[in-house]
Amino acid sequence: MKKERNKHYSKVMFISSMLLAATALGSVLMGQYAISFSQFTAVILSGFYGDLDQSLETAAFVIYQVRIPRVILATMVGAGLSISGSALQGTFQNPLVSPDLLGVCSGAGFGAALGILLSGGMGLFTPVLSLTFGLAGVLLVFFLAGTKNNAETLSVVLGGIIVSSIFSALISLIKYAADSSETLPAITFWQMGSFANASYKDIWIAFVPVISGMTGLYLLRWKINLLSLGDEDCYTLGINPNTTRWLVILFATLTTAGCVTVSGVIGWVGLVIPHICRKLAGVNHGYLLPSSCLTGAVFMILVDTAARNLTSAEIPIGILTALIGAPFFAIIYNKGKKEG
Repeated sequence: MKKERNKHYSKVMFISSMLLAATALGSVLMGQYAISFSQFTAVILSGFYGDLDQSLETAAFVIYQVRIPRVILATMVGAGLSISGSALQGTFQNPLVSPDLLGVCSGAGFGAALGILLSGGMGLFTPVLSLTFGLAGVLLVFFLAGTKNNAETLSVVLGGIIVSSIFSALISLIKYAADSSETLPAITFWQMGSFANASYKDIWIAFVPVISGMTGLYLLRWKINLLSLGDEDCYTLGINPNTTRWLVILFATLTTAGCVTVSGVIGWVGLVIPHICRKLAGVNHGYLLPSSCLTGAVFMILVDTAARNLTSAEIPIGILTALIGAPFFAIIYNKGKKEG
């Protein structure tokens, strides 16, 4: 039985990896400036031999400076939001929990709005503020929920709702005070989520928090499995469930804040992808978390490719993920009502 399960998981991971490679390549080739596979191959090979044909200079610029940074960033954000959603749903034993429930996204959104207002979005000031307030959001939830061992899941969720409401109100205040000709549109567009301005600088900004958070969640994978047994069994096995929950929340927050800092607010990914992966890889988080990373990356690349190719004017990614995620949420809710 275990051998068959491992074989099935290996098959899922292999197919997901192949899909990730295929979608990444397709995303690099597709766009308003179409690039053929032969052009792509010639540009890549020129990097090894140092002999780039002059007719390929534009294609090389688009590939290296526009498309590749965008694909890498979409991969990181999709993987980060998905693994955070999977870990949080397993921790709270609730399939409707997502990373933006704990005030991270609204906190990071407030930081970004404040940075755009004060600096026009230039330099590192905006992403630093976004990351800082994203982490501050979960700290507020921590103090609202309480630090005692009997702190309930409901307290954490309610604390997240309170913090999100506060930061949302502050964002509205900043919008009210912002210049309507330049600053206000910049804040509004950022909140919709986009990879339009993706660069290698953004990748480095997100790299440390996202990779650190994802690594922490993966190291806690077996403890997340134990949380499903109940607090008493966790204590019996030598695991402090309250400490484990807060560690998961901390790493999920770090990951989500790093993603939101460079991409804007992209909702529903951390809710939709874990459900798909749970059907494919099962409920064991040792399998579920890596599967969520790959599937989330594939999903985000596909959505980003659609966002910049469906119309001549790029569609914010947050709109597309909401159009996909909201009906999915309704299906889950109705299914839960019938089972209840």
